Amino acid sequence: MNLDFLSHTESTFAAIQEEQVARISDFDGDLKVTRDKWERSAGGGGDTRVFSEGRIIEKGGLNFSAVRGEVGVGLQQQLQTKATRFAATGVSSVLHPHNPHVPIIHMNVRYFALDDGTWWFGGGIDLTPHYIVPSEAQAFHGDLKSICDVHAVADYVNFKSWADRYFYSPHREESRGVGGIFFDHMGREGGVDPQEALAFCVALASAYSDIYKRRAAPFLSIPATEAEKAWQGLRRGRYVEFNLVHDRGTRFGLVSGGRTESILMSLPASANWTYNHQPEPGSREAQTLNWLSKGKEGVDWLSA
Repeated sequence: MNLDFLSHTESTFAAIQEEQVARISDFDGDLKVTRDKWERSAGGGGDTRVFSEGRIIEKGGLNFSAVRGEVGVGLQQQLQTKATRFAATGVSSVLHPHNPHVPIIHMNVRYFALDDGTWWFGGGIDLTPHYIVPSEAQAFHGDLKSICDVHAVADYVNFKSWADRYFYSPHREESRGVGGIFFDHMGREGGVDPQEALAFCVALASAYSDIYKRRAAPFLSIPATEAEKAWQGLRRGRYVEFNLVHDRGTRFGLVSGGRTESILMSLPASANWTYNHQPEPGSREAQTLNWLSKGKEGVDWLSA
């Protein structure tokens, strides 16, 4: 693996964490940020920033990690490789708001390298509204398309389709949210300049806080009823289900001996499950479920 490029990518991702924590803290105003720097016995470590008690954000975090170690049998099988050493670095974040009218957002960018010379980037941003507003979903996807359009390594249409298929819960037959973009193994098959791939990841992660501000700001002053808070709890339950059952990043982190507390930072402070809950026909809750039940190919939000 290219150790110079690895070191450069690690320092770049660490700088993004600092920048985005500062911007999110400034936007929230009252956010409590708990810092937990940790070391991994098998090699490397990370910097976990946990968010709580904010004016806007109830719970969340923005983590950086840079780990190295042996490729165990389980990881070899998952990656379909015979490599014996790996290095991985990335930045990841999830924000769970107090207000059910404000959406959940998730971002991560990551770089992975093996001692056989193989490397790749992956990541994306996706949005999970508790209540779907089509015009907001359209604007969100417009933001992501604008970023993709100025980077030759990025393909919005392909990445959007990938996100739709990825952020889908087969056991519920519903999407986690309105999708976004998702990509993986960028560079693994060759033909991609690593500097261009890194530049795209930097542009995407650096836009994260601004994207969230635009999607959150119109709804911050809307009061929430008890019924709307109850609905938020149910949608958070679906978010938990997806992350624990289907999310590959969660599974990879646990299989590779990652830090459990940091991996599970993505979960909300609380979530609810109600047996066979059925929203009232014609309600905003029913409309949201209808949008989420369009199938794993998702919705063309730019044309919706």
